[in-house]
Amino acid sequence: MAMIMRDREKVFMELRWDPVQGEWIMVSNLRGYRPWQPETYCPFCPGAPETGYGWRALILENRFPMLIPEPPEPSRHSFYVTAKSVGRCYVVVESPIHSLDDLSDLPLDDVIYILDLVIEKQKEIEKESYATYFIWFRNKGKEIGVSLTHPHSQIYVTPFIPSKIERELKNAEEYWRKNNECLFCRILEVESSDKIRVVYSSDCWMGFIPFYAHWPFEVHIYPKRHVQLITQLTNNEVKDLAKVLKVVLCGLKILFSKPSPYIMVLHQAPLKGSYSYYHLHIEIYGMFRDENKIKYVAGIETGGGNFTYDSTPEDNALKLKEKIDKCREELIS
Repeated sequence: MAMIMRDREKVFMELRWDPVQGEWIMVSNLRGYRPWQPETYCPFCPGAPETGYGWRALILENRFPMLIPEPPEPSRHSFYVTAKSVGRCYVVVESPIHSLDDLSDLPLDDVIYILDLVIEKQKEIEKESYATYFIWFRNKGKEIGVSLTHPHSQIYVTPFIPSKIERELKNAEEYWRKNNECLFCRILEVESSDKIRVVYSSDCWMGFIPFYAHWPFEVHIYPKRHVQLITQLTNNEVKDLAKVLKVVLCGLKILFSKPSPYIMVLHQAPLKGSYSYYHLHIEIYGMFRDENKIKYVAGIETGGGNFTYDSTPEDNALKLKEKIDKCREELIS
């Protein structure tokens, strides 16, 4: 069996292929050892064993990973397919200040610094043979199961392309071949023309609630330049992205009396191969549908895979834009 020794406990790690959905499942009992919302200590605060002192932001190896560079051999089955859990899992500790509520509370220069750290980590890891995909994501809020409240995000370097990205790549390539243009660039044109769903537009980026939004306050942030990887962004595009993230996340924070929980995910091309038809973007899923009412992924969503939307993206975009405009004024002042 796929077991290694850690702190005298047996640890099981492997990838298991779902032949029905056609996607990999990451299996690891190591995740069960991670601390869950501890109140008496924080492993990410300055002075902790892994952090030390005198830092602005850090990228640490995740002590409870789903993927590791040298995983054990997977189990063998007469029918099901398994594979090694090869890859990397990192934690991006975004600030030494534990009490910060959100990424939007950081100074703009600190957000730029974090983006630069993530970009440098991708440049470093993309040389590894197993590094097929680099996904940076941020979970915000106890409502969605955040295990540690210190401001942080995560990076997974996977040996496979995540299934949602696979679907995006497939549809983007089909659209490219049929129409000889980028699907995402076309969406940018349409959203910019319709205007009503655009919540923020800067020199290099545009944020909008898509016509086809799944989550109540789902914001997609697209670069206006056709680019595939975060490592291809110019310094000016990185700085501008930091500003856009600050104001959009600030808008979600003040949208209701209580900050909205959200998930933020970087969607980019795989690290290996050519995907000129793809367009990097960031997706943010704001999960409050109303005051203190969270959007749960229930029967038709989980069982059927099709989301329901309890308002309209147009109405919610107007509500969010009003708050984002306030955040933008504060940032400028």
